[in-house]
Amino acid sequence: MRIGVDATSWANGRGYGRFTRHLLPAMVRRAPADEFVCFLDPASAATFTLEGPNVRRVVVAQGTAPTAAAAAEGYRAPLDMLRLTRAVWRERTDVFWSPTVYTYFPLPPGQRAVVTVHDTIAERFPELTLPTPRARLFWKLKVRLALAQSRLVLTVSDYSAAEIAEVLGVDPARIRVTVEAPAEAFQPSEAPERSAAAAAGVGVPAGGRWFTYVGGFNPHKHVDVIVRAHAAVSRGMVAPPHLLLVGTVDKDVFHGDQANIRRAIAAAGTEALVHWTGFVPDEELRHLHSGAVALLLPSACEGFGLPAVEAAACGAAVIATTASPLPGLLAGGGIFIPPGDESALADAMRRLLTDEPARRGMAAAARERAALLSWDRGAELALGALREAAA
Repeated sequence: MRIGVDATSWANGRGYGRFTRHLLPAMVRRAPADEFVCFLDPASAATFTLEGPNVRRVVVAQGTAPTAAAAAEGYRAPLDMLRLTRAVWRERTDVFWSPTVYTYFPLPPGQRAVVTVHDTIAERFPELTLPTPRARLFWKLKVRLALAQSRLVLTVSDYSAAEIAEVLGVDPARIRVTVEAPAEAFQPSEAPERSAAAAAGVGVPAGGRWFTYVGGFNPHKHVDVIVRAHAAVSRGMVAPPHLLLVGTVDKDVFHGDQANIRRAIAAAGTEALVHWTGFVPDEELRHLHSGAVALLLPSACEGFGLPAVEAAACGAAVIATTASPLPGLLAGGGIFIPPGDESALADAMRRLLTDEPARRGMAAAARERAALLSWDRGAELALGALREAAA
């Protein structure tokens, strides 16, 4: 087959960019007889590292990079989208794959297509993800068009599949599920000293303990809840735990909540215990995970919850939302709480701080469960959906 790919999402630093950067190479490896025609804008082309005899780039001029234009307050010029549509039309691909609906653009009439919808967070919580009526309208129109033009909808978990059917009204017969997995870099530290050194590098003193949060600082992630729960746990402790907030603070194109998070830290008086690390490369992040008490992810909703799975692969227990596939993906590997439940989060943090045998048992189970996931398996499932849609 000749498979067209919207590879403009390759340059995005968030979850759907990571999904593209790991799943697409696995698909290319598993299907050497197929040609992958990757449509890129100049910004994504500058970071696109995928090569091979069955990979071809098509770089399309854009006034604004799609990863920026697809932001919460972004705007995609009709001419930019038309250029991409015409480029796909000229290539006459057998099937077209969009790794995310965020950078979706109109496809030529009759083009067989598969679109990936990772979750329904924007539909469930529009006020937390899309800050203006204009942004919500454009999002609704884009999703509606993507679903109308696609033969099949690909998603990343059975949990998300059920959400897509319920919230977006997609016939379950049109939905296919792939999987995500931790990158190869996410392995346990070779020695505790490596974790201690990584923690010291972001401000944790010698002998200190820490929790990690990894992701964006968007309202639906409930990072302010993490801050307040951490403060409640730390209150009165001789050696309170530290909290590492891992993620970019100045390049996120999505609706941010940093001001509210900083106010929560100030109100709690925990400025000395909470560390904004900025972006941390995977090779360094694995050491922070390996030495952490747990990874925290009490989001309103997660389509997959890849940061928790990556932490689990490093041997960390997790405290994560029940509004996700994580209770099944990482069964036995942590404590799962109602989304945004501050009291339940604090109780779970206290338990893992004080019950070391339980924490170690959960960490071991989390690592075992994460090891069952692979990008090769995800590629096999995604390719199956593409072949079905092309038939």
